[in-house]
Amino acid sequence: MIIVTGAAGFIGSGLISRLNQDGFKSIIAVDDFSKIEKAENLEGKTIQEKVERAELFNWLDQNNRDVEFIFHIGARTDTTEFDRDIFEELNVSYSKQIWEKCVAYQIPLVYASSAATYGLGEHGYDDNESTLSQLKPLNPYGDSKNEFDIWALQQEKKPFFWAGLKFFNVYGPNEYHKGRMASVVMHAYNQINKTEKMKLFRSHNPDFKDGEQMRDFIYVKDLIDVCIFFMHHRKNSGIYNLGSGRARTFKDLVTSTFNAMGKTPDISYIDTPEDIRDKYQYFTQANMSKLRSIGFTRPFTSLEDGIDDYVKNYLSTGAYL
Repeated sequence: MIIVTGAAGFIGSGLISRLNQDGFKSIIAVDDFSKIEKAENLEGKTIQEKVERAELFNWLDQNNRDVEFIFHIGARTDTTEFDRDIFEELNVSYSKQIWEKCVAYQIPLVYASSAATYGLGEHGYDDNESTLSQLKPLNPYGDSKNEFDIWALQQEKKPFFWAGLKFFNVYGPNEYHKGRMASVVMHAYNQINKTEKMKLFRSHNPDFKDGEQMRDFIYVKDLIDVCIFFMHHRKNSGIYNLGSGRARTFKDLVTSTFNAMGKTPDISYIDTPEDIRDKYQYFTQANMSKLRSIGFTRPFTSLEDGIDDYVKNYLSTGAYL
């Protein structure tokens, strides 16, 4: 059996789809299943059992002998939430309990960290474990992810294999439920569909022109490829970046979305809200050499190809991965 937490969410549900495709049918889906807006993400997928998030640890105590692997993808990911107690409970304490069960029952673990740990990038975007304590995340979400990464590295007792993956800007199918936290690609698609135009934040940094703020955007299918790689690899434990390794501009992203929709780009700019200007990232780019060094050789999907697939095969039809 393979456990996937956050199973009904954006990345977790896509991971289950891929596991099913690869012949893994004994999937234990863990989530808060009361949130019905995510239910469609799991339709048509082969799942052995659904376990409520709060019941996982009791379930593991009874069924651990049959568990082959845990993907801990579930987390509170809202970067606009500032109640630190929520993140302490769901992102830190819950993750520690999963880690401790993996140690006790010798279960290999892959968990989701985040590029939000890098803050404004003052120390670069290298997945160097020795510099984690120097990072300055910009919000409680990033703090919670960095806190757990640091805690994991400090533990004397570790799962026999574990990997923390720092997800950069992920986009792709199964994010219909995410609302304001959905990717810029989905927001662009919806805005262009409605108005034939797209508004982006103006640059308030003299080093960047309007629309040329840059992010490392990674297609969710590539991210899932890396998760599957680690499930089979099961060595070289540690913390790894998971981006495309190439920063692209928001203008590139929106232009690609217009093109995939068969429309002429029409982009205008609005001021970045003052309350987030001082916390706005103008550049992120994952150093992917560490992952490459342990044998992951598959190329990452270009922004243009990823958006083309996402728009034409999912957003335009309402399809799910």
